[in-house]
Amino acid sequence: MVARLVIAAPSSGSGKTTVATGLMAAFVATGLTVSPHKVGPDYIDPGYHSLATGRPGRNLDAYMCGTELMEPLFAHGAAGCDVAVVEGVMGLYDGAAGAGELASTAQVAKLLRAPVVLVVDASSQSRSVAALVHGFASWDPQVRIGGVILNKVASDRHEELLRDALEESGVPVLGVLRRVTQVASPSRHLGLVPVAERRAEAVDAVAAMAEQVRRGCDLEGLLGLARSAPRLGAAAWDAKAACGEPFPTPPSPRLRPGGPPTSRASNAGGAELQPVRRLRTRAERVRGSGGLPPVREGAGWGTSPAQRPLVAVAAGPAFTFSYTEHAELLTAAGADVVPFDPLRDEQLPTGTAGLVIGGGFPEVYAPELSANEPLRKAVADLAYSGAPLAAECAGLLYLARSLDGQPMCGVLDAEARMSERLTLGYREAVAVSDSVLAAAGTRMRGHEFHRTVIEPAAGRDPAWGMHRPERRVEGFVQRGVHASYLHTHWASAPGVARRFVEGCAR
Repeated sequence: MVARLVIAAPSSGSGKTTVATGLMAAFVATGLTVSPHKVGPDYIDPGYHSLATGRPGRNLDAYMCGTELMEPLFAHGAAGCDVAVVEGVMGLYDGAAGAGELASTAQVAKLLRAPVVLVVDASSQSRSVAALVHGFASWDPQVRIGGVILNKVASDRHEELLRDALEESGVPVLGVLRRVTQVASPSRHLGLVPVAERRAEAVDAVAAMAEQVRRGCDLEGLLGLARSAPRLGAAAWDAKAACGEPFPTPPSPRLRPGGPPTSRASNAGGAELQPVRRLRTRAERVRGSGGLPPVREGAGWGTSPAQRPLVAVAAGPAFTFSYTEHAELLTAAGADVVPFDPLRDEQLPTGTAGLVIGGGFPEVYAPELSANEPLRKAVADLAYSGAPLAAECAGLLYLARSLDGQPMCGVLDAEARMSERLTLGYREAVAVSDSVLAAAGTRMRGHEFHRTVIEPAAGRDPAWGMHRPERRVEGFVQRGVHASYLHTHWASAPGVARRFVEGCAR
């Protein structure tokens, strides 16, 4: 049985990341093996968790993956660990908009039967803290709040007032953290700066968080609370078993007219999705492919059946957004996964049969990415060959003709730029076109998180039709390329990884 705690708060900005990351590192310093988890879709906090624990940070998102996978995914990540620390998202009871408790920290805590520690920003209150804690503790009787950590406490007198008030609440105080500036981590337009962009400073920040938690919190009391969680019964999620689920074989990029039908949107306004009765001719495909030249006969990218196809995955400071399970699923589906850094590597890994470019901050590194002309050409050549290429958000921008006026790979006939508007939220989507990731009609849930725009928003063959929060089409499917703003979690549909790897092996 893995001991476990959920670190939650009344609202964002209360100090969850500081406490959760610091507690992870403080537990590790005592000799414990700690499993780090994050509720929700966030990519950045798990990087700090990984730095604190030496293990991959993992997400628990009930909206994208379904409530039924929360316990199995948790058990998979926590296997062999002494204790798991789960950092919540937003306020304890905040979840997907308009969907009740779905994807909230409270829901995940109940699914894991884990006690909750409430981190309260006490900077502007004294006795009122008792009413706040009482309200959170009594709102849902199935949520067990086992303790409180008071954050941003000003003085000994302030601490005394807070403790006196909370004596009547029945919820024990398990920690008091004073106002400290050295543990602050820099932020920008999408939250904290990722660990990969500030490794040395991030190490120092995590060490400061750990020291603050060690000095201000009752580590034995917190560990005892974690060990009070009951045994879980679900089997751990397994990538290899998940990839064994049946899934349609991918369409060949060399299909001729008369082959199996593909599908596309009837228009760009979110109208009914209609099947196309025939494949477009070769000339039509070239005209609708953003200028990609036709595939040369014999210009294959596949491997022999005896070989495992190599899937290159973009990494480094510009591309830090990826769920750990994606690489595990690609490996389980039969691929060798090799990371590369588009800021530094001038060529793709030797033998690349497929390419995955996830999210990140290419807008911050646009000049450097643009200056790496050899790699931009290598990516374009791979796309021209028809090889499978999956791009999410940052990857979409990298494949465009330009980003903020800087030349990019030119795979997509589109221009990208920074925007003042933040696009953020969960999405319900259906695959509009057959692609290397999914057959047309496949339904998935995902999320968007960006402050950029791309024009046009969708190609001739869009990637997704969105049904929540509004109806629209977006993204690009052309030959082996699937590019979109939508972030998805492949554990919810492991056939995606299998389909992609099968395409790489052709």
